[in-house]
Amino acid sequence: MTAAQQVALVTGASSGIGKATAIALATAGFQVIGTGRNTARSTAAAGVTYLDLDVTNDESVAAVVKEVIDRFGHIDVLVNNAGVGATGAAEEFSIAQTQDIFDINVYGVMRMTKAVLPHMRAERHGRIINVSSLSGFVPSPFMALYVSTKHAIEGYSGSLDHEVRGYGVRILLVEPGPINTPFGAHSVQADTPLPLYEAGRRNYEEVLAKNTSNGDDPTVVAKTIVSAATDPNPKLRRTAGSTAGTVSALHRIAPARIFDRIIRRFNRMPS
Repeated sequence: MTAAQQVALVTGASSGIGKATAIALATAGFQVIGTGRNTARSTAAAGVTYLDLDVTNDESVAAVVKEVIDRFGHIDVLVNNAGVGATGAAEEFSIAQTQDIFDINVYGVMRMTKAVLPHMRAERHGRIINVSSLSGFVPSPFMALYVSTKHAIEGYSGSLDHEVRGYGVRILLVEPGPINTPFGAHSVQADTPLPLYEAGRRNYEEVLAKNTSNGDDPTVVAKTIVSAATDPNPKLRRTAGSTAGTVSALHRIAPARIFDRIIRRFNRMPS
């Protein structure tokens, strides 16, 4: 299959990784539909059509998927990129706030996937690329809520891929490391902060700010997503960026006790 007539739907495409991905897919020859909660403020990119979408709303998801199929005839690639960061100690998040975060990062992915799967199965062709994270396979203190959503996406994707592979559909994961975006500034802050975690939380925010400012450009992730979309022999997981690749290798080969020390040192925590 060539990418020339293929259609890609990218969620969270108004900025950061999603915007870079939409542009990269369009450059690769895809007809791209980029979505966001309010795309009227998005700068138009060549080959990209923007539609408003709320991944937490069943009706919004169904309507956008139907519109894309009606207008363009098919959906060949879905990139589930929409998501929100969350920083703070796990104990500091209320259950209601936790549910809101999962509704975007996990159930939003599931809504989009369920909406496109019947079409892809009928076509016996399609790829769903879920943007996970380095945090999808390693712990990160003071990001437990965000990390748990990415771990959920990893488990969901790997299992679902086995269920639908026989119908010509693949579920793939892209795992970025630190990326130079305003991730920390745009992350949800815990709604019930506790004084005993203040110093640790502040320390982590400094680590996060340093790591993201020194992180890879979003185009690095976009390039990896294009590879996942076009590789004739796709693999389930692809890391994106030098840090993610290095940590992934360490996670595979380092003894658990050593890896635990690496995580604490990386996050400037006492051993």
